Amino acid sequence: MQDIIKNLPKQAKDKHNENRTFFKKLKKKPPKQLDYIMQELHDEAFSNIDCLACANCCKTTGPLFTDKDVERIAKHFKMKPQQFIAEFLRIDEDNDYVLQSVPCTFLGADNYCSIYEVRPKACREYPHTDRKKFQQITNLTLKNVAICPAAFQVVEAMKKRIK
Repeated sequence: MQDIIKNLPKQAKDKHNENRTFFKKLKKKPPKQLDYIMQELHDEAFSNIDCLACANCCKTTGPLFTDKDVERIAKHFKMKPQQFIAEFLRIDEDNDYVLQSVPCTFLGADNYCSIYEVRPKACREYPHTDRKKFQQITNLTLKNVAICPAAFQVVEAMKKRIK
């Protein structure tokens, strides 16, 4: 898995223009069954990839924290939301709450998340390859293929499946 993660940024960069062209076409004319196709490709990719062996998303990027996320996680820690924000979060250039640093504070050495049951929505949905109306998040997917081996696999399978 470490070799795959190590090579992923270069592979994603090599495929970037091809993927961008594919996504432009997809946005203009998405197939009628796109949501079903994406769910199938997503499930297939995640049957081959063990997130606990990877955790590259948690090691290299930080999620956005919604107000609901902050409230839920603060409650989990028996903290007030403002206390949680002060200890763990900062406001980024887009005015969103994000982690103060990466890798994620809540990621253990064993790649387990210490707040898995109450993790942010962005973490629960990552890498968003099974999201409805997938064609609306292609810019995000272009970034995620360089981070997540499953997202890379989904996009490669998608290009073969949708001509």
